[in-house]
Amino acid sequence: MTTKYDKILILIVAILSISSIFISKNYLNTSDSKYLYIEINGQKYKEIIIDPSLKKDIDIRTEYGYNKIRIEKGSVRVIKASCPDKLDIKQGKISSPGEIIVCLPNKLVIEIRGKSDEKNDDMDFISY
Repeated sequence: MTTKYDKILILIVAILSISSIFISKNYLNTSDSKYLYIEINGQKYKEIIIDPSLKKDIDIRTEYGYNKIRIEKGSVRVIKASCPDKLDIKQGKISSPGEIIVCLPNKLVIEIRGKSDEKNDDMDFISY
């Protein structure tokens, strides 16, 4: 049997949980300067600083296949690909540090990184 105070407590815990998810997604993972890191077959291909005013298409032709990347309004997406499933195109836009697009058949990884990511590239998380 739940009382009135039990229901209030459950509501407060639910609100705190939802708000902490919102805060961590929108405020803790932001970076004023972010860049696009493109990797092919595990090797660095290109790094591009993403500016909100930048509009650019990048053609990537390798022995593994073809991809066309579009950068616009601070976001990145794949608009053309030679892979059979086109999952990289279907994923859509990415715009926050930590988001990635992967095309396995073409061995392509596109990642948005923040400038703070450069310092601790090998560290994922710190726990106390």
